[in-house]
Amino acid sequence: MSGIVVVAENGMGRYQQAVTAGQHRLLADEPESLGGTDAGPAPFDLVMSGLGACTSMTLRMYAERKGLSLERISVTLSHDKIELDGASRDRISRRISLEGELSDEQRQRLLEIANKCPVHRLLSQSVILACSLEN
Repeated sequence: MSGIVVVAENGMGRYQQAVTAGQHRLLADEPESLGGTDAGPAPFDLVMSGLGACTSMTLRMYAERKGLSLERISVTLSHDKIELDGASRDRISRRISLEGELSDEQRQRLLEIANKCPVHRLLSQSVILACSLEN
């Protein structure tokens, strides 16, 4: 089932979760400092992983289509809270490293393309979250 992710407690730790995404299985957990066992990435780490992977994949697809000499892409992300207009807001910082024989114009265009990756667009706009309970 493409596009379906199932997350359920696995009984192995206070917050440990079994994540099933199609044929893939992984664990999510909170760090020990928050009462978890650190058996897997924390929820914000998973969100950032999705953004980083989408960014890199989008850049690779674009570089291949345009025949750019892009040898390697690395995306480093971090999450923090900032004060903005008197309110606390979440901020994800993303640093993109591009290796290869690229002009300044190509590098700038790749940054523009990174900001168009589907997960970036999702996170940078208002999202409708529909939540319901099963019987």
